[in-house]
Amino acid sequence: MGLLSAFEIMEALVSFPTVSRDPNTDLIDWVESYLAEHGIVSHRHWRDGAGTHCALFAHIGPEVAGGVVLSGHTDVVPVDGQPWSSDPYTVTERDGKYYGRGTCDMKGFDALAIWALVEAKRRGVRRPLQIALSYDEEVGCTGAPAMIAAMQGVLPKAELAIIGEPSMMKAVNGHKGGVGIATHVVGFEVHSSIMHRGVSAVMEAAKLLDWANEANAEAMAATPDPLAAMFDPPWTNAHVGTIEGGTANNITAKDCHFIMGFRVVPSETKEDWIARYTAKVREVEAAMQAVQPAARIDLAPFFDVPGLKPEEAGAAEAFVRRLTGDNASHVVSYGTEAGQFQEAGYSAVICGPGSIEQAHQPDEYITIAEFDAGQRFMERLLLELAA
Repeated sequence: MGLLSAFEIMEALVSFPTVSRDPNTDLIDWVESYLAEHGIVSHRHWRDGAGTHCALFAHIGPEVAGGVVLSGHTDVVPVDGQPWSSDPYTVTERDGKYYGRGTCDMKGFDALAIWALVEAKRRGVRRPLQIALSYDEEVGCTGAPAMIAAMQGVLPKAELAIIGEPSMMKAVNGHKGGVGIATHVVGFEVHSSIMHRGVSAVMEAAKLLDWANEANAEAMAATPDPLAAMFDPPWTNAHVGTIEGGTANNITAKDCHFIMGFRVVPSETKEDWIARYTAKVREVEAAMQAVQPAARIDLAPFFDVPGLKPEEAGAAEAFVRRLTGDNASHVVSYGTEAGQFQEAGYSAVICGPGSIEQAHQPDEYITIAEFDAGQRFMERLLLELAA
């Protein structure tokens, strides 16, 4: 392959349709091969025994602790049903933008990180640089904890982690926590003409969705406390993205499945929201069982993403501020793997090119100016590590 530019690396990464539901191994094979061509040994961590999804991490520089991790994820969201103007898996330049699935979230950063790792190997650094590329971020940040655990003892422990989610190259030191609860409403089938004798899982599920709407409206109407006021929106929100259930229009639904998710402001707890939701679920379940005792609602954890807490005199934040010159304080409402690195003992900060407003959209893009800003950031990072 030779020595590739960051843009050429991004082109290669985007060409792999690594939607979370599909394998990411072709992309990992390519990255591993490219790094090996430049004398960099990388390590894999597999999700399970199926051999379909894995993380990759690597280290450059002195074999000592105290380095910097550049962290990104390899999976992207689907393009199904989205009206794209060009092939989503081919980087297309027009109007000062690079279009393609993942250019913004977050293969643009991944490409810059891979470029920086190879350059660190070529130029030499006094302080170590690492890269960590995860899987399954888009389905609840479920891949990073196992990857981070696998890094321990294989790579020297880095001091700080830069998570390159799109932040317009601003230093983000805080984000909401998130939790998702898999909800399975089990009804009782009868003909819809005598629906009063059965239990419709779909219609009972609607009561839980209505509870979420009411909780959101109540939260929106309340005056936020100072911690919550830092965020947009300044409240905890409840959300259901997909729902599936029923077999026919004239049968009360036997099953209904959905994920109830919460993005929680720091002044509230995920545990409290889970308790509130569970109480409502049991109320609805009791009414169902009064009609048909076999009806029920099953709950199971689906994802649990820790928030990123602002650190007092945080090493990662200070490091990124030196490179960007950004001295303002920023928090975001979306979840990332930064809190998981923080829980594992790394100082963590979010800083990456592009705007979160473009993530997951049809015709997703990163502006050329933002990608170039990411390149300049990496150049300054290399100088810092070499000093």
